[in-house]
Amino acid sequence: MSSNNKRPTMPKDVLQHKYDNFAPTYDKSQRILDYFGVMKLRRGLLRDVSGEILEVACGTGTNFPFFSTASRVTVIDISPGMMDVARQQAQKLQLQVEFHLMEAEKLDFPDNSFDTVVSTLTTCTFTDSIAALQEMKRVCRPDGRILLLEHGSSKLRIVRYVQDRFADWHFRNAGCRWNQEPRDIMKEAGLNITSVKSAFLGIFHAVE
Repeated sequence: MSSNNKRPTMPKDVLQHKYDNFAPTYDKSQRILDYFGVMKLRRGLLRDVSGEILEVACGTGTNFPFFSTASRVTVIDISPGMMDVARQQAQKLQLQVEFHLMEAEKLDFPDNSFDTVVSTLTTCTFTDSIAALQEMKRVCRPDGRILLLEHGSSKLRIVRYVQDRFADWHFRNAGCRWNQEPRDIMKEAGLNITSVKSAFLGIFHAVE
């Protein structure tokens, strides 16, 4: 039985509503992550992304600057509000993007459709993160790559204690399981991890 059943979940309509409300100020609130090495991890992870790209849970388009204008980019998200901001980002960058309102756990694409599948800071919010990762694997070509930027429980005991202590509060407010073990989830989903780079007390991970 999947251990995903042990993880707290939030109804999709509630999560969608939260992120619709977050959308106007989301980018400003996330800038603090740059001080924790997240932008460096993001830049390294996406430095040579090319071909047919799928981004799962695109949010406000934070990753768009790393996508080549020569690539074919398809993105999905459950939040119309976040995608409205992402559309503005795509227009500013003159990036051709195909937008779909869609659940990560039920990707409406054929098998082996994409060269690269990207998802960043998302498995903490998916209702069923195992199913979402398995869907990413299904639509990625056999010789393609899945690139994930995730966060989880710190390797430092005192920080991990604080994360655990306030995990329920944080999840209720942000729909985010910030004390998960993302690499365990990836392995459980059947992904073959070939590269991991971590930052800020082992909290953030760039995984290929």
